[in-house]
Amino acid sequence: MLGFIYYTGWRSKIYNILRPSTNGSFCTESKECLEYELVCKTDEYEVRHYSPTRWVSTDAEAYFMGVGAAMAFRRLFQYITGSNEGGVQMEMTAPVLVKIPEQTRMWEPAVYTLNFPLPAAYQDKPPTPTNDKLYFTEMPEMDVYVRSYGGWMLSVTSRLHAHLLTKELERVRASYNCSYHYGVGYDSPLKLLNRHNEVWYVAEGEPVLEPNPTSPHPIPKVKLQPPTFHPQHFTCSNRS
Repeated sequence: MLGFIYYTGWRSKIYNILRPSTNGSFCTESKECLEYELVCKTDEYEVRHYSPTRWVSTDAEAYFMGVGAAMAFRRLFQYITGSNEGGVQMEMTAPVLVKIPEQTRMWEPAVYTLNFPLPAAYQDKPPTPTNDKLYFTEMPEMDVYVRSYGGWMLSVTSRLHAHLLTKELERVRASYNCSYHYGVGYDSPLKLLNRHNEVWYVAEGEPVLEPNPTSPHPIPKVKLQPPTFHPQHFTCSNRS
């Protein structure tokens, strides 16, 4: 059964609970996928809330995102298949994140950071990598703007959808970190149909929620309240 990872209590200890899939059908090849809370949704993008998580990461310098990601992927895959102290073998998790710098030049290589989410059982005490190019990243609690697309996550398609997302975020005057974005993949290279990819920009500040746009009475900023919050009743609002 497909499981999602829930993370709470980061400052003291990470607690991991595997539960059945609740966030859609696009994460179908991994036993563990990163859980999120849907804050709001438009025709162009979603806002999601992620809790703190620990990832295994590595950097690769390349002229194209696809080349850098391929080099980095090999290192991370070797880590989860036993190239670590103790020879621990771990299941592949999803999604895979590629941190892509926003400012790149065609004639200069860029540094791309590839990240695998650590399985629930190893969030607290992951095995130490034997490759000194690998390290652990502690992702903070964050809200992200997400645009989804199908097909393959190539340099060209990733940049295209990043551009379309930023264009919409600028239109609604959303605040976000514009120094980098994430290319996000959920599928193995062996999957040919119904592939799912995403572009993420990390939001700065709290998302603003409002009722359906046809309503003349917007509501003020509110904090996320998981027990009582019903994201399907809201769309993402423009910033004032």
